[in-house]
Amino acid sequence: MVFQGRVLPVVNKQTVIIAVLNQKGGVGKTTTTINLAAYLGRQKRKVLVVDADPQGNATSGLGIEKTELTQTLCDVLLSNVDLNKVLLKTDFENIDLVPTDARLASVEVDLAQTANREAALKTALASAQKYDYILIDCPPSLGLLTINALTAANQVLIPVQSEYYALEGLSQLLQVMQQVQRGYNPELELLGVIMTMYDKRTSLSEQVYNEVKKHFGDKLMTTVVPRNVRLAEAPSHGKPIAEYDRWSKGARAYKNLAKEIDDRVRGAN
Repeated sequence: MVFQGRVLPVVNKQTVIIAVLNQKGGVGKTTTTINLAAYLGRQKRKVLVVDADPQGNATSGLGIEKTELTQTLCDVLLSNVDLNKVLLKTDFENIDLVPTDARLASVEVDLAQTANREAALKTALASAQKYDYILIDCPPSLGLLTINALTAANQVLIPVQSEYYALEGLSQLLQVMQQVQRGYNPELELLGVIMTMYDKRTSLSEQVYNEVKKHFGDKLMTTVVPRNVRLAEAPSHGKPIAEYDRWSKGARAYKNLAKEIDDRVRGAN
């Protein structure tokens, strides 16, 4: 797995499955998943968001009331419920959702007892090939749910907060990726690293950016997501930033990120 060097677009007409992952919490993982989905949808890409985080923030962030759910990702993984019976249409252009709720917190214990436990999500997603992108919002851990996401995905996007200790734990994450690549999913690649909560007024943000650039080279996205109040407010209204305040700095950043990722994956046209 090469993390530096020239970025070559992956020209792939099949569904691109991106695991959005960082085992460190509070780095903008769910914010990135939701808003990347929104702007890919606006680029006329069909997107499925899979909420694989027991906190269910991607579910509520897309306007779905978790207390009203009858079936979730938990039923897909443990009861072999057809994914297409669980996914929901959202109010946002070209975005569907596989929702989750708090029940997912206990799924790893039960899943560990099943055969083919690392590939349960991959098996489920086999029926979702009508999408251009599937974005998996991973939990902030490196447990069995995350292993499932990495086994199912062909790309990994790592949000990294622009703060001290930003690189802490990333070496372990990359080791897990390499183990999954060797053992379960040889097609897994690092799509890139995206800097979040960047504050251009501080020297720390610039220092962290340069440090990440040194480690990841061209795998670091050109787009930088700023620290932005409107971006932080949007989830409480159940909307992506594209719907909540499309003129904000955060909205512009995620619009640029969606285009950058689409160009990297499918090749600039």
